[in-house]
Amino acid sequence: MQGIFKPLLRYLDSSIQEAITQKQSFLLLGSRQVGKTTMLNFLTGNISPLLRYYLQNPAERISLERDPSRLIREAQVINDHVFIYIDEAQKVPALFDASQLLIDERKAAIFFTGSSARKLRRKGVNLLPGRIKYFILDPLLWGELGLLKKSTLSNPFPLSLNNINTTSYSIEDAMVYGTLPAIVALSQKDRTEILSAYSHLYIEEEVRAEALSRNIGAFSRFLELAAVESGTNPNLSHLSQESGVSMPTIKEYYSILEDTLIVERIDPYIKNARKRILSSSRYYFFDLGVRNTLARFSMTPALIQTEKGKLFEHAVILEIVRRVRLLKKNWKVYYWRTSGGAEVDCIIETENELIPIEIKSSTHISRRDLRGLTSFISDYKDKVKRGFVITMGERPERIDDIIIALPWQNI
Repeated sequence: MQGIFKPLLRYLDSSIQEAITQKQSFLLLGSRQVGKTTMLNFLTGNISPLLRYYLQNPAERISLERDPSRLIREAQVINDHVFIYIDEAQKVPALFDASQLLIDERKAAIFFTGSSARKLRRKGVNLLPGRIKYFILDPLLWGELGLLKKSTLSNPFPLSLNNINTTSYSIEDAMVYGTLPAIVALSQKDRTEILSAYSHLYIEEEVRAEALSRNIGAFSRFLELAAVESGTNPNLSHLSQESGVSMPTIKEYYSILEDTLIVERIDPYIKNARKRILSSSRYYFFDLGVRNTLARFSMTPALIQTEKGKLFEHAVILEIVRRVRLLKKNWKVYYWRTSGGAEVDCIIETENELIPIEIKSSTHISRRDLRGLTSFISDYKDKVKRGFVITMGERPERIDDIIIALPWQNI
């Protein structure tokens, strides 16, 4: 925590605060425990009149399921324009229809939070297009943990941010325990226990809510295997055999994880390819602490010694994806790998260029480490103006006219 009662600052705070000030309705999506409720409780603490509906409360949820129009009646009885905060709105989708009336009549500004876009889409929920804004809240970014160093480069990393908090958390902590806000201030033992409880709660509540209760055992086995393979091209046939469910079901499971914001899907870059390119997607679990817990890894700093390369790559990919989303860039993140084994961990496609990024957990880079990067630059030289190697080194280093080795703290 920052201060005694104030939560850590979040990059999204200013955008959410602006929407509240302008009486603009919005939907804030994010996985469970990323801090949605904490953020909204803090930012709405001084506005009035405010009606709050916490749908995690079974009594509140059941009451509104039976009578969604209660929302309208309780707002209309108030003389003034009213603010309404509905937490975990996907649990009672009918509230979106009730909200439309209040928004259209300019009676209320309504703030929704939710953790499953899947449930909303599957039930054909009216997501109020043109009436509300949409935001996604991720686990803490590096600058929200105070991990970044100010860049001195004349041409800095295209998604650079500044620190907005100061914490004692380290990159090694983030690689083992992840960056869920509730984890950061805890001891090692408490972090492990909370992450274990979180994983079980996800299976018991979120998965059951997705109508998979009959297959909970198979899904649990799949979840462990998928966590182990996070960041790789998953072998669907192997996952099918090991979990005891069909390949179509495995694909559906991945779809569920993606729709509930538990994994990030990274597609291969295959546009104008001159070589045979692998075409399967990669999936990165949204938080390394959750991933490591689900994979049943030893939740101690010793994990860094055995999994350092994979963990560092995973952490950097998540940071890049989160920044693209936060900064509202209309950019796409890919990976690139040829059948001959040439590979680039991350390709950012902007409106004007391709930015290839290799990720190395070492402190020093040799030319031999960059064969994939130089191969990609050669194949797409008309679109590549710059490339980066993100390392665990201390200082930036120019490798050639295009490639810069950049410590992770400087991105």
